[in-house]
Amino acid sequence: MMVNVRIFDTTLRDGEQTLGVSLSPDQKLAIAKKLDDLGVDAIEAGFPVISEGELKAVKMITSEGLSCEIAGLTRTIKKDIDAAVDAGLNYIHTFIATSDIHLEHKLKMTRDQALEKAIEAVEYGKSRGLQVEFSAEDASRTDREFLKKVFGDVAKAGADRVNIPDTVGYCTPEYMAEITRDTIESTKLPVSVHCHNDFGLAVANALSGIHAGAACAHVTVNGIGERAGNASLEEFSMALKCLPYEQNYETRIKSELIYDTSRFIAKIVGIIVQPNKAIVGANAFGHESGIHTHGVLNNPLTYEPISPELVGRKRWLKVGKHAGVHGMNAMLKEYGVSPTEEQAQQILDKVKVLGDQGIQVTDVELLSMASEVLGEKNSKELYS
Repeated sequence: MMVNVRIFDTTLRDGEQTLGVSLSPDQKLAIAKKLDDLGVDAIEAGFPVISEGELKAVKMITSEGLSCEIAGLTRTIKKDIDAAVDAGLNYIHTFIATSDIHLEHKLKMTRDQALEKAIEAVEYGKSRGLQVEFSAEDASRTDREFLKKVFGDVAKAGADRVNIPDTVGYCTPEYMAEITRDTIESTKLPVSVHCHNDFGLAVANALSGIHAGAACAHVTVNGIGERAGNASLEEFSMALKCLPYEQNYETRIKSELIYDTSRFIAKIVGIIVQPNKAIVGANAFGHESGIHTHGVLNNPLTYEPISPELVGRKRWLKVGKHAGVHGMNAMLKEYGVSPTEEQAQQILDKVKVLGDQGIQVTDVELLSMASEVLGEKNSKELYS
């Protein structure tokens, strides 16, 4: 039996908390439309109480008639919940910190006081007719027994969902699985996991939570977010779709739209995607090494775990000091150039000389080298 995993996208809330990112209401609406087209189940549109512009943006998104659910973030404070209602939301994601380090140094509260605030917020949200998802902020550093009590009590108070935030990316996959099972047992509710990437484990932790029975993962496009970012939507959803150990899971994500959505959002937020980023990075389906290009040309599965077309991309080859003749000839063939075996070796030798000098060889330079080797007559044909 296939298990559908819910994708809760927080690009517009946690993603916007990336240093240097600030979005206008129109930009947020444009991104929300893209996310809806992509197939996410829920969008966290923002934090309505923080500014007039944020309230306006959330109102614009809630009134757009998108097919996915729209949520807004609130603290466990009545005015935050009222602002969410004013923004047209019928779904809130409300949170309070539960770890001792947050309680002592940030909130100046006891555990009992924090628990009381959590229960009050859930009850108030339900009294306003809202769907309520409750988060115990810094759950992964919260005393395990206290975490179980908090989640159990908010469930009794009427919460519809609960969320386990690994707020500073402190979890390991093993511990995420343990506290996910704790939470399911304590609440009997749908459980979400919200993982940060401070130790590079966000996607692994999110997958571990799903394996342990969580129904939903909070993610962002390109993995943007505070500090080292959040679990990446593209990595998480494609892992569920393609990895052999994940065959019982599916999402509503239209994978062929992933790359277009990634580029669209990267341009708006102004955060460049690192070239070696999985799935959407510039190099994710690029090949230079002669051994790799030879293998890929014979059968792409030799050095590509998935087809690039699956995520709306294309394979590309590049020449450099690691290049081989097969890959180079494949590139030249795209320009209608078919050197003899001897000519191809001469061209490749020129490529490697530049590569050894640390020079990146562009397609234009490759064609120029080919024209030198092929001679003047062929050179004219090359550029005609």
